[in-house]
Amino acid sequence: MNRRLLAVLVAALVFVPSAGAARVHVRVEGMTRTIFGATEPTISAGNALNALESASLSGEFYYHVQQSSFGPYVDQVGRYAASGQTGWVFKVNGKSPPVGADQVTLHDGDRVLWYWADFHFQFGPETLVLKRTKPNCYAAFAQDDNGVEKPAARATLHVGSRRSVPTSNGAACVGRHRGLLVRATLQDAIRSNALA
Repeated sequence: MNRRLLAVLVAALVFVPSAGAARVHVRVEGMTRTIFGATEPTISAGNALNALESASLSGEFYYHVQQSSFGPYVDQVGRYAASGQTGWVFKVNGKSPPVGADQVTLHDGDRVLWYWADFHFQFGPETLVLKRTKPNCYAAFAQDDNGVEKPAARATLHVGSRRSVPTSNGAACVGRHRGLLVRATLQDAIRSNALA
């Protein structure tokens, strides 16, 4: 077997999902912008740390894992390293698991969110979830660390990068927006997913 063919086969094996890998949706929200997956694309991963690895390969962004007494700890994604009361955390299906990312087994259809958080308060920031209610209309919800949702009362919907629409109790119709993504923001909360 020639070396080139062997190299191709080895490279292919590296990227084949392992047995037991689930098809999950992944998004990575940085301090100032979305790093990966505004629309939560589907990837294969066995646990929440594997999901970050797969997103990193697909989105070509840097992350770093440091070994700690509690296991692997993601101490940097993109340009921002954890420091003091800020750092990188994750949720699976809207909930913050009580274990490390390498210990959370994923299942088909799970949603994994990695995000930059500021822990100046007792709990982490709420994460926003955007849902379509009818054509051109959306509702934004704020999720706490337990995945409990409430309407994001003062959220703003952003249509593409040029138009903002205030919400009434988290909901608003934005009019026709062919080809533009809509997402929600709210002060001190993590940006929402994006919907067409």
